[in-house]
Amino acid sequence: MKRNIVHLCLTGLLMLAGFAQAAEPIKLGLNYPSTGRYKEQGLAQARGALLAVEEINARGGILKRPVELLTANSASKPDKAVDNVKELAAQGVSMLFGGSSSAVAIAAGQEAAKHDLLYFGTLTYANETTGAQGHKYMFRETYNAHMAAKALAAYLNESLKDKKLFYITADYSWGWSTEDSLRAFTNTEDKGVHSGVLTAYPRPRDSDFKDALQQAEASGADVLMLVQFGDDMAMALKVAQQMGLKDKMTIIVPNLTLGMARSAGSGIMEGVIGTVPWCWRVPYEYDFAGGKAFVEAFVERFNTYPSSSAASAYSIVYQFKEAAERSRSLDTAKLIKALENHSYTHLKDAQQWRAMDHQNVQSVYVVRSRPRNDVLKSDLHEDFFEILLQLPGEQAVQTAEEWALERKSVGKSLALE
Repeated sequence: MKRNIVHLCLTGLLMLAGFAQAAEPIKLGLNYPSTGRYKEQGLAQARGALLAVEEINARGGILKRPVELLTANSASKPDKAVDNVKELAAQGVSMLFGGSSSAVAIAAGQEAAKHDLLYFGTLTYANETTGAQGHKYMFRETYNAHMAAKALAAYLNESLKDKKLFYITADYSWGWSTEDSLRAFTNTEDKGVHSGVLTAYPRPRDSDFKDALQQAEASGADVLMLVQFGDDMAMALKVAQQMGLKDKMTIIVPNLTLGMARSAGSGIMEGVIGTVPWCWRVPYEYDFAGGKAFVEAFVERFNTYPSSSAASAYSIVYQFKEAAERSRSLDTAKLIKALENHSYTHLKDAQQWRAMDHQNVQSVYVVRSRPRNDVLKSDLHEDFFEILLQLPGEQAVQTAEEWALERKSVGKSLALE
């Protein structure tokens, strides 16, 4: 079966000074959706990874070898992602990364383990990725549903007091774990009071969202928890706007990206609250030099601002580079050792690869979408998010006890295998 594997190797870079002509390139495999409902997030990952590879090659590569980026279209389908891992592994990649769906990241990571290869999760928010389904080959660069829900609760709990919530949740791993975490931290576990409905995944239709939103309206809820992602979120918000629900309910979208905001549009996004692990405003609000340099390089290269998807892929390439240089090796076991408990500062404040579960411990940001006119007046019309709160990673992340309970609930060892 023909694979949709695209080589994004950079012609001419092999001739850079410092590279021996016979130097074998180090291949990195990006498993991302270039088609389907999450394609905007996938494109951002490809751009972030490509920018990192270009920069690294311009500075001499990794271990004095050039870097080659291989990509494969997952189309946000787990079985396709698994096939991609097999083919990328056969082409000799030294590590794999990607996501945009937790089901994809989990399946692809499990396949990577069979090939003794690291898998870095980009957009994979389900708690299971580094919890119930975690293993030693999986490192999650972004936050998880638990962290996002805890940050949202820190901002919303006072305003949610005595409010009735309704959940519209995508029917797959990320949706389930996000709803569970949100209910726990917002004290809305009573489904008799705070009801909800699951929507089809993948490929929900307008009619699915219309039916779910009619149930939300009939419930008399004050707050709509819209647990949707990518183009699905944009579709649901457009239907909510058409039904006039934005004037009746506060709308919360737990995980936001710039690509999602662009897809929905500034008018429809106005006032929507959610969380991000990073957005291009963060380094300017908090004066993070590395983040500002990334934003400016990305805008110059692609004439658009980077989203958290782009930042995640960009950071992963650099984290792999640094782990390889610390260990002076591409051996997977040595790379794992070099990553575990490693702390670093790159695009924002300090982050750490926690050894216990390979979750990246990092700050979470609660944001609200700006008024439409403010977005339209901004550079490139992409200043969507107003930062409302920053929750430090140590406060947001699962405790060791919480993680152990999740592992024990599915009969998994407390040591990653």
